[in-house]
Amino acid sequence: MAVLLKRVYAPYAPEDGFRVLVDRLWPRGIARDTAHVDLWLKEIAPSAELRKWFAHDPEKWAEFRKRYVEELDGNPAEVEQLAAHARRGTVTLLYGAKDEQHNQAVVLKQYLEKAAGRKPGSGRRGA
Repeated sequence: MAVLLKRVYAPYAPEDGFRVLVDRLWPRGIARDTAHVDLWLKEIAPSAELRKWFAHDPEKWAEFRKRYVEELDGNPAEVEQLAAHARRGTVTLLYGAKDEQHNQAVVLKQYLEKAAGRKPGSGRRGA
């Protein structure tokens, strides 16, 4: 399973594989026909309430991660959809945030990798 991270504003590259936008809102200034987005999986993004509360504040990072993992645990269909693409080949999670270290794609990548390392039925998923 190869899961990569990339800002949606960065240039497209063939090695990105299957490109999935994991933001709830479409990024400003990006045209849909030139974004090279294979799938917009907005349902896997943090809830509007969590996104607004976090506001990309690094001081809230630990709590954001915890809350977002709880949301992912409650969203198995979208997580499995994304994991299925990752099992078939490289997947690049696209995000709009300027902060490359503190955003939902970072948490989601870790969540997917951790889930892939466990045997089915081995309990709770999480980052």
